[in-house]
Amino acid sequence: MSACGPAELEQAWRQHSRKVLATLIRLLRDFDLAEEALHDAFLAAARQWPEQGMPGNPSAWLVSAGRFRALDKLRRRSRFAAVQNALLLQQDEAEDTAAGEDLVLEDDQLRLIFICCHPALAPEAQVALTLREVCGLTTEETARAFLTRTPAMAQRIVRAKSRIREAGLLYEVPERGELDRRLDAVLRVIYLVFNEGYSANAGDLVARVDLSDEAIRLARLLLDLLPEPEVMGLLGLMLLHESRRAARTSAEGEIVLLADQDRSTWNAELVQEGTALVGRAFASGHIGPYTLQAAIAAVHAAAASSEATDWTEIAGLYDVLMRAAPSPVVQLNRAVAIGMARGAEAALPLIEALLEKGDLTEYHLAHAAKADMLRRLGRRADALAAYQQAFALCRQEPERRFLQRRMHELEG
Repeated sequence: MSACGPAELEQAWRQHSRKVLATLIRLLRDFDLAEEALHDAFLAAARQWPEQGMPGNPSAWLVSAGRFRALDKLRRRSRFAAVQNALLLQQDEAEDTAAGEDLVLEDDQLRLIFICCHPALAPEAQVALTLREVCGLTTEETARAFLTRTPAMAQRIVRAKSRIREAGLLYEVPERGELDRRLDAVLRVIYLVFNEGYSANAGDLVARVDLSDEAIRLARLLLDLLPEPEVMGLLGLMLLHESRRAARTSAEGEIVLLADQDRSTWNAELVQEGTALVGRAFASGHIGPYTLQAAIAAVHAAAASSEATDWTEIAGLYDVLMRAAPSPVVQLNRAVAIGMARGAEAALPLIEALLEKGDLTEYHLAHAAKADMLRRLGRRADALAAYQQAFALCRQEPERRFLQRRMHELEG
C-alpha cells in the first residue's frame, strides 16, 4: 500500500478510470449501471485509500468495488432477478480481473471500442459513444468535436446506449471477418480522440496529453490485433505529430507555429517510428487517407527547417488525399500548402471560395488562414477583419492570445 492524497486520487482517475469502466461494462452489460459503479468505486477509494493506502493494483480494486456496489443496487431493484444469474456466472471472470491481469483490462477496452462501433449504430453515434465512454470526453467536449450542440449530442449518446441494450449487441472483439466492417469507424474515433488531445478545442491548454497518449495506446493495441496498412498509417501519423509536442508551446504556454519551432526538440524516436510505419504502409500497396496524411507529416519531419520543407510535394499529396477522402478541411490544408509553395496570392482565392461555400463558416482556422494570406499580401485592414472573425469563433485560450497578438501587430 502506498500513501494516497487528493493528487494521487486525481492521478488514479486519469490513469485507471477508462480501463475500469470498460471492464465494468463487460461485467454488468449496461453502460449507465457501469458508469454509476465507476463513480461509486472512486467514492469508496476516496474514503478508504487516504487511511489504508492505495492498493498495489488500483484498477483491480476499483473493478471489484464497482461491481459489488452495482450488485447491491441491483438487489434493491425489481430487475435484479432477471440478471442475477448472468452476473453470478461472471464472478470467476471478475475475480480473475481482480487478480491484476492488465492484459484483461486492455482487452476490455478493445471490446468496448468495437461495441461502440457496431454497424447497428449510425456512424455519428459510433464516434460519439466511443469518445464519451472509451476516452472519457465530457458530453460538451464530444459535442465540440462534432461542431454540434451539447443537448443534441447528449440525446445521440442516450439513443446509442438504448440501441445497444435493445438489440442485445455482444460485448466482444468481433471475428476477423467482422473486423473489417468496423475498422473505418474505429480508426475515425481514435483519430478524433487524438486531435482533441493534440489541439484542444477549448480551454486553457494547447494540448491534452492524456487524450493524445490514450489514442496512441489504443492504436498500438489495434495494430497488434489487426496489422492493416491503414492502422499503420494512423499510428504513424499520430506519432509524427506527437513528436513535436515539446516544440509546440513556449515556456510560458504560448503557441509556437510550425515555422518557428526548434526542430532539435522534436522527439527523434517518435519521428523514426512514425516514418517507418508510413514506409510499411506504402509498401503494402494499399494506401488510404491516414497513410497519405502520415506521408505529409513525414515530409515535414524530414525537413531541417520550414524553409527547407518540400511544400510542392505536400501540395501534391493533398491533391491525392482530395481524391481519396475529400473534405472541406482537406481542401483548406491543401490551399495553405499551395500558399507556401506558390505564394499567398495563389492560396487566397481558394480559401475565400471555401468560406463562401459555407462549410467552414464556423471553423476559426479557416478565417485564420485567410487572415494570414491577407497579412502576407499586405492587406492589413482585410487581414485584421479576418483575424477578428477567427478570434470570435476560437475557444482555446492560447490560440486566442496568439490571434490577439496578430491583431495588435496589424493595429500597430
